[in-house]
Amino acid sequence: MKTYSAKDSEIERQWFVVDLEGHTVGRVATQIATILRGKHKPLYTPHVDCGDYVVCINADKVEFTGNKLDQKMYHRHSGYVGGLKSIGAAELMEKDPESVITFAVLGMLPKTKLGKKMGQKLKVYAGGEHPHEAQQPKPLEL
Repeated sequence: MKTYSAKDSEIERQWFVVDLEGHTVGRVATQIATILRGKHKPLYTPHVDCGDYVVCINADKVEFTGNKLDQKMYHRHSGYVGGLKSIGAAELMEKDPESVITFAVLGMLPKTKLGKKMGQKLKVYAGGEHPHEAQQPKPLEL
């Protein structure tokens, strides 16, 4: 019996649209990361990008559990001494709600070139409209 390994030419990519209204950030991020990696497909191969495209709408209506909205902090570093910047989850939701979902999903993908390629297939929008109607995305129930 031979081990099957998917090739780039054999992979058929689909587009999915996810409505995030009323969903929890972490729970929805794990399911989106699974789709971006392609682990939901029977021909998943770890060293090949088998995943599909995901369009997330209503990112401004996503919810946090417990006191995370008040207590959770997002950090980034410029690389210079004293370059640590921190922002709270509530402030980030007001300022840029798309980045909350993006940070959560990208944190669950591999930290390699392949992971960056997978992350580029994620499209997040704060409102209910998106410019990807031409791709005819299928609604995805989470």
